[in-house]
Amino acid sequence: MDGNLCRVAEASGSPDLQSTDGTWILEDLEATRALGLALARRLPARSLLLLQGPLGAGKTSLVQGLAAGLGIEEPITSPTFALAQHYPSGTPPLVHLDLYRLELPSAADDLFLQEEEEATSMGALLVVEWPERLSLALPDAWRLELSQRQGVGAQTEGRLARLSKPVVQAETGAGA
Repeated sequence: MDGNLCRVAEASGSPDLQSTDGTWILEDLEATRALGLALARRLPARSLLLLQGPLGAGKTSLVQGLAAGLGIEEPITSPTFALAQHYPSGTPPLVHLDLYRLELPSAADDLFLQEEEEATSMGALLVVEWPERLSLALPDAWRLELSQRQGVGAQTEGRLARLSKPVVQAETGAGA
């Protein structure tokens, strides 16, 4: 895979992952799922993806697209109450964490470290919703921020997605 991962989405909202911009306008949940599908094909094996955004921003929809791109056929739901879901049938497998209910950083850190170890042993893609609950520095993580577009009228509907490369890769120039 080349070092160029992202480009601003076309007007249709379908993601195009050919440049390094890393910003998309996602018109609806289907476009959000399509971005997840595209990322599943492009993220390096054993990646850590941190998903940030307010409630209703589309984090779980993005994970549904990721799962589809990994060949996972079972339904993907937010693990808000279970905290973690494992999907070993994917290529690679998927571990999906949701830290929303964990208010203490120490509890979030403990769960993350446990699941990170499991994901590593499985060779899985690890996706974490609400990573702001963590107190850990994660320089090797991809970060995707989803937000509602601000403004008035049809020109500002939908979501904005911004992907940031891992700091470790950005500093070393390593391609993904």
